[in-house]
Amino acid sequence: MNLSRRRLYFKSLRQKGGEVGQITTAEAIVQTLVRQGVDTIFGLPGVQTYELFDALHKAQDQINLVTVRHEQAAAYMAFGYAQSTGKVGVYTVVPGPGVLNSAAALSTAYACNTPVLCVTSEINSAGIGKRHGLLHELPDQLGTLQSFIKWADMINSPEEAPAKVEEAFRQMLNGQPGPVALETPHDIMGVRGDVDIPKSFVRSEPAEPMAGKVTEAAKLIAGAKRPMIFVGGGAKHAGEEVVELAERLGAPVGSYITGRGIIPDDHPLGVTLPMAREFWPETDLLIGIGSRLEAPYRLWNKTMAIVERPAEPKLVRIDVYETELARLPADVSLCGDAKLAVRSLVDALSEEDMNFEDRNEKIAAVKANMTEAFQALQPQISYLNIIRDLVPRDGFFVEELTQIGFTSAFAYPVLESRTYVTCGYQGTLGFGFPTALGVKYGNPDKDVVSVTGDGGFMFGVQDLATAALYGIGLVTVIFNNDGYGNVRRSQEKQYDGRVIGSDLKNPDFMKLADAFEVGGYRVEDPDSFKNALVQALELSRSDNQPALIEVVVEPGSEAAPWPFIHGPGKR
Repeated sequence: MNLSRRRLYFKSLRQKGGEVGQITTAEAIVQTLVRQGVDTIFGLPGVQTYELFDALHKAQDQINLVTVRHEQAAAYMAFGYAQSTGKVGVYTVVPGPGVLNSAAALSTAYACNTPVLCVTSEINSAGIGKRHGLLHELPDQLGTLQSFIKWADMINSPEEAPAKVEEAFRQMLNGQPGPVALETPHDIMGVRGDVDIPKSFVRSEPAEPMAGKVTEAAKLIAGAKRPMIFVGGGAKHAGEEVVELAERLGAPVGSYITGRGIIPDDHPLGVTLPMAREFWPETDLLIGIGSRLEAPYRLWNKTMAIVERPAEPKLVRIDVYETELARLPADVSLCGDAKLAVRSLVDALSEEDMNFEDRNEKIAAVKANMTEAFQALQPQISYLNIIRDLVPRDGFFVEELTQIGFTSAFAYPVLESRTYVTCGYQGTLGFGFPTALGVKYGNPDKDVVSVTGDGGFMFGVQDLATAALYGIGLVTVIFNNDGYGNVRRSQEKQYDGRVIGSDLKNPDFMKLADAFEVGGYRVEDPDSFKNALVQALELSRSDNQPALIEVVVEPGSEAAPWPFIHGPGKR
């Protein structure tokens, strides 16, 4: 069947909806993904996914395929795509080593409550669990996946594929979002059957909080004088409501890294993590929205230690996940969608009952003083300020586990929700560059800047080829200090200078850029960096051309950001 006939065939299927006749399991998976609204899949083909890739070829007018050079990149691109667009990110890899290579990205998606779907295969069904040593065999692939992501299941026939894919979407999106996986035995992928693909799928409505709990929370809030709001990734879609609540209360709004931008940093009540810590001693009520509240109950009490919640300040929590609410019990807990819950809470607050202190001047002073204090974090701040000045407020910034990334967590002004992309608590070195590729692919008309270190960048350097192949105009900034800088700093300070395993030998990054046919710039100071970034952004905007900027950094010259993250006196 030629391409034109295939397109007519699938067009007729879409028009009929329902009974589609004899198609393969792989075709059923792909067509169900299309019906679910998936328009992009990232992947790397292999023998046990040939049928799936053939199905993608037949459906290429409906779904885009982006092939990568490493399985980890496929998963991270799906993660970045989902993080930045709010859509589901989908990727496909071979079983066994392919799944394991992508596991770091899946664990990152789990940490960030990001809806990512892994579509993979399995060995032939007769061999599963027999340990015959078949190609790409894992002793228990399904169990392995189930152990560290939200949900995973196996498709055993073409007829059950649509229901299994629908359930995967339900699991990803209902309650606390998270990554899921579907596997299909190799011998089942090409089996044909009479498959009924529904025209549409039932979507669960967002959970509304119990009215009685809303009333109870509103009463507790009304009795406070110095409340503070703290948001996390679970409130990304509730920015408008959070701002309205904050303005009603005159309360500062802090966030950990996953919640940055929910309230813009240039809003008078928007404060970053070190600023929020300044208000913690006087806070008599904390309102946590879509957040694990790691900062106030771990970082600010005793660094990285799990502590019992003190009786004061009072705590109101809003979260869609009951298990999370049980983990850190509050005085009042609202289980429900953040947007709906905050809306209900705002509507329930009576102006007559509230008697909050006017803290506008203090909040402004804390923001100004702390912003001034950040200027000591050189050279990171100079580079971050340049990026912020040149990238529009809706442009994306993708962090990495490097000195500038750590500093950006609190010192880079984030002005819109979803525009600061992070790996959350997982802290997966090397995530930044491939994730940023997914961000840029999902947002081709917006600026995307990835900041990374030489160590982290080399985890995924090969996918510069992917950027060049698809015209993914990502601007990647490598801060090159010839080592794992944070490791080296810790070894020097905590282990009497016994440095081991933290020094690196890097390639010539400009020759590398030339080899991959992407823009390349080497700079050594903020002024030259600004000029290079202007040129790199122009390449991206005008020609969709990727660009690599190497910033040469003297080892050990970067100021430590940890006192701002963990508190004074921390290294």
